[in-house]
Amino acid sequence: MRRILLVVAYDGTDYCGWQFQPNGITIEEVLNRELSALFHEEIQVIGASRTDSGVHAMGNVAVFDTNSRIPGDKVVYAINQKLPEGIRVQESREVPLTFHPRKVNGVKTYEYRIYNRKVENPILGRYSHFCYYDLDVEKMRKAAAYLVGEHDFKSFCTPNTQAATTVRTLYSLDIREEENGLIILRLSGSGFLYNMVRIIAGTLMRVGTGMYPPEHVKEILDLRDRQQAGPTAPAKGLTLISLEYEKEPPETVSGENEYYRYELDQRELARGEEHPVSRLCIFRSTAEEFAGVCERMIHQAYRNGAEQVLIRDTGSVAQNAAAEETAAGAGRLAAGQRYGLYVLGEEADGWYPAVFLPETKE
Repeated sequence: MRRILLVVAYDGTDYCGWQFQPNGITIEEVLNRELSALFHEEIQVIGASRTDSGVHAMGNVAVFDTNSRIPGDKVVYAINQKLPEGIRVQESREVPLTFHPRKVNGVKTYEYRIYNRKVENPILGRYSHFCYYDLDVEKMRKAAAYLVGEHDFKSFCTPNTQAATTVRTLYSLDIREEENGLIILRLSGSGFLYNMVRIIAGTLMRVGTGMYPPEHVKEILDLRDRQQAGPTAPAKGLTLISLEYEKEPPETVSGENEYYRYELDQRELARGEEHPVSRLCIFRSTAEEFAGVCERMIHQAYRNGAEQVLIRDTGSVAQNAAAEETAAGAGRLAAGQRYGLYVLGEEADGWYPAVFLPETKE
């Protein structure tokens, strides 16, 4: 058995999204059908990003398993002869059987395109949202700056999200204006919540029209209430540009905002040591955020490949960055405390081991 990775581009206009739907044709359905016919065996692809109906992609990623001997890098040529015009595989290669496109750290990049003119363009309109009202791009850029970094994006996702956490890291949010009237929002992050990019786009358009001042975006972020943000922008303006996976784990992972600051030291993992231990140090955190930071980052450390995770809290309750505490031993950790699937063991030299111990139903 072999696992093949595909980089897939598609025009989402005529499809009901990526994931199989009983009421319409999807990208996943077409890939499964044509790959099964090509390899003469049942194929089920696993997609990295399950894009919505009408959303486009230049570089979505999928994998599938096969017994075929066709070289991984040749699959792209064979399958493109069978696919309909609106779907094309850009690249194919063999990957380890353990590779899962949704369980590997990386950077995902989207673009949202707005056509800002008084009259629609039928060509550009297929891949952009038409906005008649003049947009102030400088105000949109000022508002966008509040969203960059690690934040709770609860205001910018569907209210009934099934995500374990609504905290995400947005590495960049750039806005450029082109001479043909296109305004392009380019967002790169560790991951995105359902409808997150489209809600951000809808909110920034309200800033651009003057309905919101740029500073209001910070208030929306802090309120963590979907009703406070702007509308969900139409799907046709959204394109998944690329997914870039980590080849090696970074030596440190850090996060900081006005509510907390932490650092995960995973140098032993990065050096390839046989039994790597990763150490999570929380420098400050509000009481409301503390448990969430612990749970998220312990889980992330184990997912990254640590054999053991140690955690230390070097500060007491800090209401903001200016009030940061640094006195060692003033922490809030104790043996027996549970953070999601993990329970803390006995302290040694200021560090508590976090042990995987799922809750059991009696």
